[in-house]
Amino acid sequence: MSRCLPVLVVAVLAWPSFARETCACPFCNAEGQTLTKEINLASLVIFGTIGKANGGLDFSVEGSTDFAVEKVIKRHDILDKELKKRDDLGGKEGVTLARFIPDQDKTKYKFVVFCDVFKGKIDPYRLMRVDSKSDPSKYLAGALEVKDKSQPERLKFFFQYLDDSETDISMDAYKEFAYADYKDYQGMAKDLPADKIAGWLRDEKTPPFRLGLYASLLGHAGNAMHAEVLRKLLEDPTRRLNAGVDGILAGYVMLQPKEGWEYVCATLADEKKDFTTRYAALRAARFFHEFRSDLVPKKDVIDAVALLLNEPDVADLAIEDLRKWQVWDLADRILALKEKNSHDIPIIKRSILRYALQCPKDAAKGFVAERRKKDPDGVQSQEELLKLEATPPTQSQPAASSSAKTK
Repeated sequence: MSRCLPVLVVAVLAWPSFARETCACPFCNAEGQTLTKEINLASLVIFGTIGKANGGLDFSVEGSTDFAVEKVIKRHDILDKELKKRDDLGGKEGVTLARFIPDQDKTKYKFVVFCDVFKGKIDPYRLMRVDSKSDPSKYLAGALEVKDKSQPERLKFFFQYLDDSETDISMDAYKEFAYADYKDYQGMAKDLPADKIAGWLRDEKTPPFRLGLYASLLGHAGNAMHAEVLRKLLEDPTRRLNAGVDGILAGYVMLQPKEGWEYVCATLADEKKDFTTRYAALRAARFFHEFRSDLVPKKDVIDAVALLLNEPDVADLAIEDLRKWQVWDLADRILALKEKNSHDIPIIKRSILRYALQCPKDAAKGFVAERRKKDPDGVQSQEELLKLEATPPTQSQPAASSSAKTK
């Protein structure tokens, strides 16, 4: 992560209320629609193989393609007149799609086709290619069956497909966890197979972006022996983790609260650790502050985050967290940072000012008054950004005023 970003971009990164991530899971990273939502939006979803195609060079142009239908995942009335047995499809039931689909190796691949109906024709707009031996209709039909069930019940279904051989399906199952709130899997995770999850974490082929989720699931389902899996993962030089470290740290603390939290604090305090590792430890600390104060008291989290105040490359993030948590008893320590040459950095100065603008202490009010005399426009821009933080922008509301953008 660059530490040399323009002020407005830094503000967006530091303040989640400005730009909410698509993910609700604190350890996940995903974007795009789930297949369940895509099926809901589609008029027709079918599964099968392509036949003869005419009239184009790629899927983006008009034309037509014969399609042998093996399964109907979502039905539309148009099938009543269009679906019929066809000699050109080897006697299989099929339809003609109003789109050119490039020739594929029919012995290797089949397709899930998401369609609209336009001017009386079946118009496909998305293809999902799968191995010819796969049958994704079982997964898609199951996803629709659990659509209206409670989130924990839905996630139990999707857990079964996190390691599916079809990438699109396993990724979709991951998205379902990524878009779920932590509370949605906190309770159900304790009944998941811990050894299976530990196996995913040991497997070097597991995509790094999934490790945070898997480690947090193991934190609920596992025991002290599984904590060793996470400790080794953190310290394995061959893995060189650049993602998921926050979830691994959180899972370690959940399985061994004392040892795990000491490890987090040591990571935060170690200036020799690279920025991304310490930032991951900060995210883990935020998790316990927001969700699991039953394991780590908020006072301990605050003390741990305060360790970062002495580290110039991450001090601004610590100040922002302490401000949002309304930790005002550290005001003297935070205001004193302005005198340190190592912290004479614009991004840190702005964080100190934002902290002081909201802090009720007399020292903070005096600091703001002094800054207002020297740089009234700078103070005003930070005040405006704080207002935006308190009231997230709507479509009719600008992201920031012109004065805020120029500071």
